[in-house]
Amino acid sequence: MASPAFLPVYGIIQGIERGGQCCEQRVSIQTQNGIVNLMVSPETYVIDNVRLRIGMSVVGFYDANAPVPLIFPPQFRAVVIGRQPSRENITFDYFNRNLVSSNNSLKLNPSRSTQILTFNGQSFQCRLGNQNLIVYYTNTTRSIPPQTTPSRIIVLC
Repeated sequence: MASPAFLPVYGIIQGIERGGQCCEQRVSIQTQNGIVNLMVSPETYVIDNVRLRIGMSVVGFYDANAPVPLIFPPQFRAVVIGRQPSRENITFDYFNRNLVSSNNSLKLNPSRSTQILTFNGQSFQCRLGNQNLIVYYTNTTRSIPPQTTPSRIIVLC
């Protein structure tokens, strides 16, 4: 079984409709490459419990290894969705014990000023390694993998 590879969808919400079930929503996002539909279910983590609205700039992450219907526009089940920060980058991935992402695209160097929380807003006091993390950061080094000191980390236990 393949490990999860979470891919981002960046764009502006164009529409929100009820999905196939009452507790599910289909969020239509205008990306640079056209419309993408993200299915937001009770299992989807909505960062900071923000209310999704038409016109909002968002980023959603889906599991690239999960099955998807062969329809147009593309439709994915969102694992995480939230407001796209204007001055920060955001990523969601599995980080190993050395805090390197699964695709070796980012290494984390948290500092004392890094805010580290659980998905429900509580302080996280354990080791960050071997976890799925939502990471907010600005600059990275030019090393391989690029390194960053995140401003905020949300741990999805």
